[in-house]
Amino acid sequence: MKKVLIVETNVTRYQGTQDPTGLWLGEAAEFVDEMNQAGIAVDYVSPKGGFVPLDPRSMKYTDAAIMAVYETPDFVQRALVATLRPDQVKPEDYRAIYYTGGHGVMWDFPDNPELQQLALAIYAQGGYVASVCHGIAGLLNIKDDQGNYLIAGKTVTGFTRSEEMIAGKQSVVPFLNRKVAEAHGAKFTQKRFYKTYAVKDGRLLTGQNPFSVRAVAKLLRNELK
Repeated sequence: MKKVLIVETNVTRYQGTQDPTGLWLGEAAEFVDEMNQAGIAVDYVSPKGGFVPLDPRSMKYTDAAIMAVYETPDFVQRALVATLRPDQVKPEDYRAIYYTGGHGVMWDFPDNPELQQLALAIYAQGGYVASVCHGIAGLLNIKDDQGNYLIAGKTVTGFTRSEEMIAGKQSVVPFLNRKVAEAHGAKFTQKRFYKTYAVKDGRLLTGQNPFSVRAVAKLLRNELK
């Protein structure tokens, strides 16, 4: 059975500050819940492998479903303690790759060549590339063998400038998702801040914010039927 590969951050702090960040828990847990319901297996990878920190603010936005996944020993071990390194992953084992968010990804997702090659290989074999919220950072700089950006000519979404302002992080983040996406040839669309929104363009699936996880997951579930 082919699986879905979930990508998570290793970054523990907003770079240049003492403020903690990391994986936004719900962006992994809600996605896992949807995959579990569909009988789709998942694995977890991070740029360095091993430990994945949780953004402490994400713990304020949990519900029974998120906590049920979080309290599962398998999730704790494989998603938070012992994630795979990219060199331990065989892309042919996966039907899709899904990039989670949390602000930490803005520092270790965009320029990681190993993750980029995994995504390209999965996409080239007819698989799907998906992201939610800041996870789009992992898609922004992916180029194919001809030097073309994967997102060029595609409609995408991700965490917006207005959402960064509300989160109080506009002055801390290294870039704005929309600005880079458009510079790389994508059409960036969005809805009102913190509203559920996901968009599918071919085999590229993206969600705007933490409230869009299940929308992205359901789009992928429909494709993997």
